[in-house]
Amino acid sequence: MNIPRIGVGVILKDGNKVLLGLRKNSHGPGTWSFPGGHLEFGESIIECAARELREETGLSSTVLHAGPYTNDLFAAEGKHYVTLFVEAQYQGGTIEVKEPNKCECWEWFEWQALPSPLFLPIQNLISQGYRPA
Repeated sequence: MNIPRIGVGVILKDGNKVLLGLRKNSHGPGTWSFPGGHLEFGESIIECAARELREETGLSSTVLHAGPYTNDLFAAEGKHYVTLFVEAQYQGGTIEVKEPNKCECWEWFEWQALPSPLFLPIQNLISQGYRPA
């Protein structure tokens, strides 16, 4: 039985820039994505966002709040996700590639100059008219 999964993406902001990583060895390889991952059983969305941010980048943020969501059908891969976004504020620290098997690098980009190609949930987020505050 095919059941949609729940993903959580962390929109980490530093001024007018957001943090994106170049994905590899997972669905959406070669695309740029926010830090994030799967919501675990019993975990709140904010807890998931904080955990994924720490696990993937080594960073922590105490300024996190729920944001928009997208409905993402990866047709070619037979995957369906609902992605819940959490907005977070960068509070300093050194960004590390903590999961080199999943991410090549982390880079800051201005929202008006995002790289290409973007991970499907970010494409859908933009098509919904989202702009970081």
